[in-house]
Amino acid sequence: MASRLRPIASIAALSTTALVASALLFSQQPADYGKAPAKAKGNSLIRPLADVQRDLKGSLERIKVHGKSLEGNLEGDSPDREVFVYLPPSYVTSSNRRYPVVYLLHGYGLHAEQWVGFINVAAAEKNVAAGTTKEMILVMPDAFSVHNGSFYSRSAATGDWEAFLAKELVGYVDGHYRTLANRVSRGLAGHPMGGYGTLRLGMKHPEVFSSLYAMSACCMVDSGEATPAMAQLEGITKEAAAKLPFAQKSPLARGAAWSANPANGPLFLDLPVRDGKPRPAIAAKWMANSILVMLEERVAALKQMKAIQMDVGLQDTLLATNRDLDEALTAAGVGHTFETYEGDHNGKVAVRFDTRVLPFFSNNLAFGK
Repeated sequence: MASRLRPIASIAALSTTALVASALLFSQQPADYGKAPAKAKGNSLIRPLADVQRDLKGSLERIKVHGKSLEGNLEGDSPDREVFVYLPPSYVTSSNRRYPVVYLLHGYGLHAEQWVGFINVAAAEKNVAAGTTKEMILVMPDAFSVHNGSFYSRSAATGDWEAFLAKELVGYVDGHYRTLANRVSRGLAGHPMGGYGTLRLGMKHPEVFSSLYAMSACCMVDSGEATPAMAQLEGITKEAAAKLPFAQKSPLARGAAWSANPANGPLFLDLPVRDGKPRPAIAAKWMANSILVMLEERVAALKQMKAIQMDVGLQDTLLATNRDLDEALTAAGVGHTFETYEGDHNGKVAVRFDTRVLPFFSNNLAFGK
């Protein structure tokens, strides 16, 4: 494990290498980005839900939460979202006790059920028994969409995921469970697309969350490069889009999230390419939704956080851009911790959740009234 801190002046100082790396990340779709992890050394990285539940002394509730902010989305995704809620063992026996809540956001291509098995929420109880973490409520919403992921953004195509998560879902959980309903007892974490959502929502809603943990966050600088692969998606039908291989869907998901166009059916989105040529105005919208660009206008919000932590594997294709964010936060005077570790994009997620994410929130959230 290592930490790396290198200040930079501003987004304008980002290297050409970083911009190219970001474009390649999405145009070529590296094998490890956003991919639902399948095998590692012969064992599945995603534990079956039944196995996770079998190991729990607490409970894992599978509920549906209606999102008014998601109604009428042009993709036709259901506004009734599946949500998993983990309640610690003492929730039943200590009926007057209230708990901090951590919202955990899954990556691109995953459903919430897979995410529960990926991070293995049963680790929370093992850590409580070992004295390294405290009991918390964990909430895992499903943000899967027609194009494999909402990017936790606000658009006419996908719906207003920012409002759903930061207002409606938080309000629902506070209204239905014994939570400590204040920002100092509320945290947010996620992996790639979920890491992006963590940083995005943290910057936009510091009044809701006080502690952030971004794991291998994506989308630091998305230049919307007009690649040949993206050009092949021009004019694609809804039926053809549904049949696309996983690796080819990401531009459609980002277009739906960041450059929706209600007048451009059937997918209601614009891509940064037309007739094989770049469309700078659309590419600018994608760039504006990049974390490093949003950061320049929202430094004050991040400075309100009690704690921010980020990590990424040394063999992860997202290493360079995560280092760029570390530099930008340091240059902006935003307190945070950045760690690197030996590992690729998917292989150490459960271990990091167990050994770093849960202790981080135990140390930084408020556990009393």
